[in-house]
Amino acid sequence: MKPKVAIIGDGNVGSAIQKGLQRAGYELRVTGKDPAKVKDAGAWAEVIILAVPFSAIDDTVKELGEGVAGKTLVDATNALGANYQLAVGFTTSGAEELAKKAPRAKVVKAFNTVFAANMSTGKVKGEALSLLAAGDDAKSKELVLTLGRDIGFDAVDAGPLVNARWLETLGFLNIQLGFSLKMGTDIGFRLVH
Repeated sequence: MKPKVAIIGDGNVGSAIQKGLQRAGYELRVTGKDPAKVKDAGAWAEVIILAVPFSAIDDTVKELGEGVAGKTLVDATNALGANYQLAVGFTTSGAEELAKKAPRAKVVKAFNTVFAANMSTGKVKGEALSLLAAGDDAKSKELVLTLGRDIGFDAVDAGPLVNARWLETLGFLNIQLGFSLKMGTDIGFRLVH
């Protein structure tokens, strides 16, 4: 039985993940910024994917409230500040800070190292990209890895949540390669293993 998935955020990232999970047969609820819909979707779901800007995390966690308790909470954000530089890193991560804000949730960092354009298939030019997932709860992490595999990713366990620090810097590097170095969004990372 596939878990019910709520995607909070209906922009490029949320829409791409929605498309991939719909194709894989998941029951979904997707919502934008409406606080009542965010709360309802979170209460309904078994897995909640945050596909919101990093700056919206605090408000989103407040809107979700106790709806995250005991659930898998996927942080797909890139921890960037207003100047598009890393907002946190090295001694903590956005995902670790999220875990402090939602202590009853089982936080998993995933999807942030892939451009939205490639999230619905998990592939670039026919080649599976790696979906790196970091989290402290083994069952929740395996749920997220399964979501990734079902979309089409080569899903890779990236260890404990502390490793989100490196996933967030890898996501930042991906953005730099794609936009600052003008490689575009038809690129991605693959761990050969």
